[in-house]
Amino acid sequence: MRVLMVLTSHDRLGDTGEKTGFWLEEFAAPYYVFKDAGAGIVLASPKGGQPPVDPKSDAEDAQTEATRRFKGDPASQKALAETRVLSEIGDEGFDAVFYPGGHGPLWDLAEDADSTRLIERFARSDRPVAAVCHAPAVFRHPKGADGKPLVAGKRVTGFTNSEEAAAGLTDVVPFLVEDMLAANGGRYEKGDDWAPFAITDGKLVTGQNPASSEEAARRLLALL
Repeated sequence: MRVLMVLTSHDRLGDTGEKTGFWLEEFAAPYYVFKDAGAGIVLASPKGGQPPVDPKSDAEDAQTEATRRFKGDPASQKALAETRVLSEIGDEGFDAVFYPGGHGPLWDLAEDADSTRLIERFARSDRPVAAVCHAPAVFRHPKGADGKPLVAGKRVTGFTNSEEAAAGLTDVVPFLVEDMLAANGGRYEKGDDWAPFAITDGKLVTGQNPASSEEAARRLLALL
Protein backbone atom coordinates (compact mmCIF):
# COMPACT_ATOMS: atom_id res chain seq x y z
CA MET A 1 0.00 0.00 0.00
CA ARG A 2 1.56 3.25 -1.17
CA VAL A 3 0.10 6.72 -0.60
CA LEU A 4 1.23 9.90 -2.33
CA MET A 5 0.86 13.07 -0.27
CA VAL A 6 1.02 16.34 -2.23
CA LEU A 7 1.83 19.58 -0.40
CA THR A 8 1.89 23.21 -1.50
CA SER A 9 5.05 25.14 -2.34
CA HIS A 10 3.36 28.56 -2.05
CA ASP A 11 4.34 30.71 0.92
CA ARG A 12 2.82 34.18 0.33
CA LEU A 13 -0.63 35.09 1.68
CA GLY A 14 -1.78 37.22 -1.22
CA ASP A 15 -0.59 40.83 -0.92
CA THR A 16 -0.74 40.90 2.87
CA GLY A 17 3.00 40.51 3.36
CA GLU A 18 2.28 37.55 5.62
CA LYS A 19 3.48 34.00 5.14
CA THR A 20 1.35 30.95 4.44
CA GLY A 21 1.92 27.37 3.28
CA PHE A 22 0.50 24.04 4.39
CA TRP A 23 -1.24 23.56 7.75
CA LEU A 24 0.92 21.38 9.96
CA GLU A 25 -1.90 19.37 11.58
CA GLU A 26 -3.38 18.59 8.16
CA PHE A 27 -0.11 16.97 7.15
CA ALA A 28 0.93 15.36 10.44
CA ALA A 29 -2.35 13.67 11.39
CA PRO A 30 -2.91 11.93 8.02
CA TYR A 31 0.80 11.11 7.74
CA TYR A 32 0.72 9.09 10.95
CA VAL A 33 -2.63 7.48 10.11
CA PHE A 34 -0.99 6.11 6.96
CA LYS A 35 2.35 5.36 8.58
CA ASP A 36 0.79 3.48 11.51
CA ALA A 37 -1.23 1.42 9.02
CA GLY A 38 2.00 0.29 7.38
CA ALA A 39 1.61 2.34 4.21
CA GLY A 40 4.57 3.46 2.17
CA ILE A 41 4.38 7.26 1.91
CA VAL A 42 5.89 9.47 -0.79
CA LEU A 43 5.81 13.25 -0.30
CA ALA A 44 5.74 15.66 -3.24
CA SER A 45 5.26 19.38 -3.91
CA PRO A 46 5.39 21.56 -7.04
CA LYS A 47 8.90 22.86 -6.31
CA GLY A 48 10.20 19.88 -4.32
CA GLY A 49 12.32 20.18 -1.19
CA GLN A 50 10.99 21.68 2.05
CA PRO A 51 7.40 22.90 1.63
CA PRO A 52 6.50 26.05 3.59
CA VAL A 53 4.66 25.58 6.87
CA ASP A 54 2.00 28.16 7.68
CA PRO A 55 3.50 29.91 10.74
CA LYS A 56 0.10 30.04 12.46
CA SER A 57 -0.15 26.25 12.31
CA ASP A 58 3.23 26.05 14.04
CA ALA A 59 2.10 28.21 16.97
CA GLU A 60 1.73 26.61 20.39
CA ASP A 61 -2.07 26.95 20.47
CA ALA A 62 -2.35 25.02 17.17
CA GLN A 63 -0.40 21.97 18.31
CA THR A 64 -2.02 18.53 18.49
CA GLU A 65 -0.89 15.06 19.41
CA ALA A 66 0.12 14.47 15.79
CA THR A 67 2.10 17.71 15.40
CA ARG A 68 3.95 17.08 18.66
CA ARG A 69 4.77 13.57 17.47
CA PHE A 70 6.12 15.02 14.24
CA LYS A 71 8.31 17.53 16.06
CA GLY A 72 9.93 14.61 17.89
CA ASP A 73 10.40 12.52 14.76
CA PRO A 74 13.65 13.43 12.92
CA ALA A 75 13.15 10.80 10.20
CA SER A 76 9.76 12.22 9.23
CA GLN A 77 11.10 15.78 9.37
CA LYS A 78 13.84 14.73 6.94
CA ALA A 79 11.27 13.17 4.62
CA LEU A 80 9.26 16.39 4.62
CA ALA A 81 12.38 18.46 3.89
CA GLU A 82 13.05 16.33 0.82
CA THR A 83 9.70 16.26 -0.99
CA ARG A 84 9.96 15.17 -4.59
CA VAL A 85 9.14 17.49 -7.48
CA LEU A 86 5.53 16.83 -8.45
CA SER A 87 6.13 17.08 -12.21
CA GLU A 88 8.66 14.24 -11.96
CA ILE A 89 6.21 11.83 -10.33
CA GLY A 90 3.71 9.71 -12.19
CA ASP A 91 0.69 8.02 -10.67
CA GLU A 92 2.08 4.53 -11.24
CA GLY A 93 2.66 2.46 -8.14
CA PHE A 94 0.42 4.53 -5.88
CA ASP A 95 -2.84 3.30 -4.40
CA ALA A 96 -4.17 6.69 -3.29
CA VAL A 97 -3.33 10.40 -3.16
CA PHE A 98 -3.92 12.80 -0.26
CA TYR A 99 -3.72 16.60 -0.30
CA PRO A 100 -3.18 18.42 3.03
CA GLY A 101 -4.55 21.94 3.18
CA GLY A 102 -3.43 25.33 4.38
CA HIS A 103 -4.01 28.45 2.30
CA GLY A 104 -1.06 27.75 -0.01
CA PRO A 105 -2.90 25.30 -2.32
CA LEU A 106 -5.34 28.06 -3.32
CA TRP A 107 -2.52 29.73 -5.24
CA ASP A 108 -0.38 26.91 -6.62
CA LEU A 109 -1.96 23.44 -6.53
CA ALA A 110 -5.37 24.72 -7.61
CA GLU A 111 -3.82 25.86 -10.89
CA ASP A 112 -1.07 23.24 -11.23
CA ALA A 113 -1.41 21.25 -14.47
CA ASP A 114 0.62 18.34 -13.10
CA SER A 115 -1.68 18.08 -10.10
CA THR A 116 -4.75 18.27 -12.32
CA ARG A 117 -3.47 15.44 -14.53
CA LEU A 118 -2.54 13.36 -11.51
CA ILE A 119 -6.01 13.66 -9.99
CA GLU A 120 -7.67 12.81 -13.29
CA ARG A 121 -5.53 9.67 -13.67
CA PHE A 122 -6.34 8.50 -10.15
CA ALA A 123 -10.04 9.13 -10.68
CA ARG A 124 -10.19 7.38 -14.04
CA SER A 125 -8.43 4.31 -12.65
CA ASP A 126 -10.86 4.24 -9.70
CA ARG A 127 -8.24 4.97 -7.05
CA PRO A 128 -9.01 7.11 -3.98
CA VAL A 129 -8.32 10.84 -3.95
CA ALA A 130 -8.60 12.88 -0.73
CA ALA A 131 -8.21 16.53 0.19
CA VAL A 132 -8.81 18.41 3.42
CA CYS A 133 -9.68 22.01 4.38
CA HIS A 134 -8.38 24.36 1.64
CA ALA A 135 -6.89 21.49 -0.37
CA PRO A 136 -10.21 20.68 -2.14
CA ALA A 137 -9.10 23.74 -4.14
CA VAL A 138 -7.25 21.14 -6.23
CA PHE A 139 -10.62 20.08 -7.67
CA ARG A 140 -11.04 23.43 -9.44
CA HIS A 141 -9.91 22.13 -12.85
CA PRO A 142 -9.86 18.29 -12.96
CA LYS A 143 -12.49 16.73 -15.18
CA GLY A 144 -14.14 13.33 -15.07
CA ALA A 145 -14.23 10.94 -18.01
CA ASP A 146 -17.48 12.64 -19.09
CA GLY A 147 -15.72 16.00 -19.46
CA LYS A 148 -17.59 17.53 -16.56
CA PRO A 149 -15.86 18.83 -13.41
CA LEU A 150 -14.70 15.86 -11.35
CA VAL A 151 -16.80 16.93 -8.34
CA ALA A 152 -20.00 17.45 -10.35
CA GLY A 153 -22.85 15.55 -8.71
CA LYS A 154 -20.64 14.35 -5.85
CA ARG A 155 -21.04 15.05 -2.14
CA VAL A 156 -18.09 17.20 -1.12
CA THR A 157 -16.93 19.49 1.66
CA GLY A 158 -14.07 21.90 2.28
CA PHE A 159 -13.26 25.06 4.20
CA THR A 160 -16.52 26.96 4.65
CA ASN A 161 -17.18 30.56 3.67
CA SER A 162 -17.96 31.30 7.32
CA GLU A 163 -14.67 29.77 8.48
CA GLU A 164 -12.82 31.91 5.92
CA ALA A 165 -14.67 34.97 7.17
CA ALA A 166 -13.71 34.11 10.74
CA ALA A 167 -10.09 33.87 9.59
CA GLY A 168 -10.46 37.37 8.12
CA LEU A 169 -9.27 36.27 4.68
CA THR A 170 -12.39 36.34 2.52
CA ASP A 171 -11.03 39.28 0.50
CA VAL A 172 -7.45 37.95 0.42
CA VAL A 173 -7.85 34.46 -1.02
CA PRO A 174 -8.14 34.08 -4.82
CA PHE A 175 -11.42 32.18 -4.42
CA LEU A 176 -13.57 30.58 -1.74
CA VAL A 177 -13.43 26.79 -1.57
CA GLU A 178 -17.11 26.39 -0.74
CA ASP A 179 -18.21 28.60 -3.64
CA MET A 180 -15.87 26.91 -6.14
CA LEU A 181 -17.02 23.39 -5.25
CA ALA A 182 -20.66 24.44 -5.62
CA ALA A 183 -19.95 26.25 -8.91
CA ASN A 184 -18.36 23.06 -10.24
CA GLY A 185 -21.56 21.15 -9.54
CA GLY A 186 -20.46 19.59 -6.26
CA ARG A 187 -23.16 18.81 -3.71
CA TYR A 188 -21.48 20.86 -1.01
CA GLU A 189 -22.16 19.91 2.61
CA LYS A 190 -20.72 21.18 5.89
CA GLY A 191 -20.76 20.58 9.59
CA ASP A 192 -20.33 23.14 12.35
CA ASP A 193 -17.47 25.57 11.85
CA TRP A 194 -14.15 24.15 13.16
CA ALA A 195 -15.72 20.77 14.07
CA PRO A 196 -14.63 17.50 12.44
CA PHE A 197 -16.60 16.77 9.25
CA ALA A 198 -15.58 14.54 6.34
CA ILE A 199 -17.39 12.95 3.42
CA THR A 200 -16.77 9.91 1.25
CA ASP A 201 -18.47 9.77 -2.15
CA GLY A 202 -17.26 6.83 -4.18
CA LYS A 203 -13.47 7.12 -4.20
CA LEU A 204 -13.50 10.85 -3.39
CA VAL A 205 -12.84 11.93 0.22
CA THR A 206 -13.02 15.52 1.45
CA GLY A 207 -12.60 17.06 4.90
CA GLN A 208 -13.88 20.45 6.00
CA ASN A 209 -11.14 21.93 8.20
CA PRO A 210 -8.00 21.10 10.23
CA ALA A 211 -10.04 19.13 12.78
CA SER A 212 -11.21 16.88 9.93
CA SER A 213 -7.77 15.82 8.72
CA GLU A 214 -7.48 12.58 10.69
CA GLU A 215 -11.03 11.53 9.83
CA ALA A 216 -10.40 12.21 6.13
CA ALA A 217 -7.24 10.09 6.27
CA ARG A 218 -9.08 7.24 7.98
CA ARG A 219 -11.78 7.38 5.33
CA LEU A 220 -9.14 7.17 2.62
CA LEU A 221 -7.54 4.24 4.38
CA ALA A 222 -10.92 2.49 4.60
CA LEU A 223 -11.20 2.67 0.80
CA LEU A 224 -7.89 0.81 0.56
